[in-house]
Amino acid sequence: MTPPFLFHPQVSPWFRATHDQLLLTLFSDAETAFDQVLLRLEPDNEEELHPMALLEQRGRLQIWQIAVPLPRGQEHHRYCFKCLTDDGQWWLHGGGCDPAMPARDTHFRYNSRHRPPAWVQDQVFYQIFPDRFCNGDPSLDVQTGDYDYRNRPVIHKAWGEPVSAQGEGTAACEFYGGDLAGIDQKLHYLQSLGVSALYLNPIFASPSNHKYDTQDYYRVDPHFGSNAQFAELTRNLRQRGMRLVLDAVVNHTSTEHPWFAPPAGAHRNPASPWRSFYTFDAEGDYVSWKGIRSLPKLDFASEQVQDAVYRADDAILRHWMRPPYLIDGWRLDVIHMLGEEGCAQGNRHHVRAIRTAIKQENPDAYVLGEHFFEASQWLQGDQEDGAMNYYGFAHPIRAFLAGKDIAYHPIKISAAGLDQWLRQARAHIPFANQLAQFNLLDSHDTARFLQLLDGDRTRMTLAVTLLMTYIGVPCIYYGDEVGMLGGNDPDCRRCFPWETTHWDHALHERYRHLIRLRRQRPALRRGDCQTLYAGDHTLAFARTLESDQVVVACNRHPTNPRTLTLPLWQTGASATRFRDASSGERFELVQGELQLTLPPGAARVLIAT
Repeated sequence: MTPPFLFHPQVSPWFRATHDQLLLTLFSDAETAFDQVLLRLEPDNEEELHPMALLEQRGRLQIWQIAVPLPRGQEHHRYCFKCLTDDGQWWLHGGGCDPAMPARDTHFRYNSRHRPPAWVQDQVFYQIFPDRFCNGDPSLDVQTGDYDYRNRPVIHKAWGEPVSAQGEGTAACEFYGGDLAGIDQKLHYLQSLGVSALYLNPIFASPSNHKYDTQDYYRVDPHFGSNAQFAELTRNLRQRGMRLVLDAVVNHTSTEHPWFAPPAGAHRNPASPWRSFYTFDAEGDYVSWKGIRSLPKLDFASEQVQDAVYRADDAILRHWMRPPYLIDGWRLDVIHMLGEEGCAQGNRHHVRAIRTAIKQENPDAYVLGEHFFEASQWLQGDQEDGAMNYYGFAHPIRAFLAGKDIAYHPIKISAAGLDQWLRQARAHIPFANQLAQFNLLDSHDTARFLQLLDGDRTRMTLAVTLLMTYIGVPCIYYGDEVGMLGGNDPDCRRCFPWETTHWDHALHERYRHLIRLRRQRPALRRGDCQTLYAGDHTLAFARTLESDQVVVACNRHPTNPRTLTLPLWQTGASATRFRDASSGERFELVQGELQLTLPPGAARVLIAT
């Protein structure tokens, strides 16, 4: 049984929220005769059905609307739509359209108390692994043999020298000299690319090159620079109108941290003032993150840990949000694993408390969680603003274009399967948080996307087009824009090739073009996302915000072109003329439909004119 067309727009002018009322809208096809359209709400966790009024009809498009009061004392609101015909019913919910009432976990959601900061959705982020981005001050470089890390001498390598493989045991103790001065010197490059916000992997004092084993949370690693140099970097970013998010590694520390290290630290010292910071068994052995002995796990059952991390006046997460640094947010490393007594017990309580502390320092700060898998329980508004969107973007795009899952096992999905995956991932979180999801193709923890594609630039262009046009906030992993390759960690952490002869200039220009387009079109930053077509190899969707509309269409097939007829009337937008953002070709709707042809392996982005 084919479901009828139903769509719930969640942007202005179709959706409006005040402190005590919601205005909700439903689109339907006039060719499906509904006897009644009802809004289903759950005030005080009990069902209420409210009849919706037919506001107007535009050709085939019927527009139903209702204004309802928000229940008092209720923060989380769930709703769906029940549409009655003469012989049955259809229910529209976040996951799709079904002939029976859906489970409530896919009902549309609205949080009336917590929303992500508005500035986030307007950004294009750029992730920097500091040691590999740019060496701006060679005097700070680690030198071979300066110290031992995990019983191996540290190694200084020349810029661009190959990274050792993970199995060789030296991956974390090889240093290339990237630093804060290098980042500062390349801000002009980043702005010319179109980047408006940075996410830096950890910068605090640590013996490793990755810095995920923190030794001192209040000091920038001396091989990256000083606290004063970091303050200067943040000032320069603010002067350019750029934002900065830092990596908070507070689930675990280094074994070299004073809280843990001998003689005064908790390890082998039951009388240590920091003994409660960690979890020990009866034999005195400690719990570490995923069994990695160099990463002892913090125990948030300890009041002292809570004070140190987020609660005290000068707690770690508060300190860097204050002058002279004034960072704009935190990316919370492995946040789903943080908790009490060596496990994730009490996780929700502490993540909410961390959010509260961060928002006390700056209500407009971005709280971003690291999650490799489904993360909707942290994304209901009262914990995280957004998550690193592996599950809802990176994984499905990888499956569709590279034929690999997150474990690098083979997988085959159609464009329809991609669309279903993307929609189901969105179905469990409020629309405001969908706009703040941190979309990425790859990172310091994964193989580079171009590597997964075996260097296929055509498919990489499809991926970048989706990254810059899909709902959420795009993030570029440093060097992707110039065609950097790299396998699994640590090979994905190669040095940025500043010699432009090594760049893929066509790919770089494609990034610049798409970023520029995103910054010009409000619909790409804050608009609804509505599927228009999903088949075997071809996907098309519209991003719509009031009078602005962008249509995105991708054809994965390597040899076959595809001609589509797209039902733009379903979006409720007034635009009738479009232009290809790359070629300039013009299109005009015929009876609300748009016809276009996609060459093999091509993506087209059409903008309303």
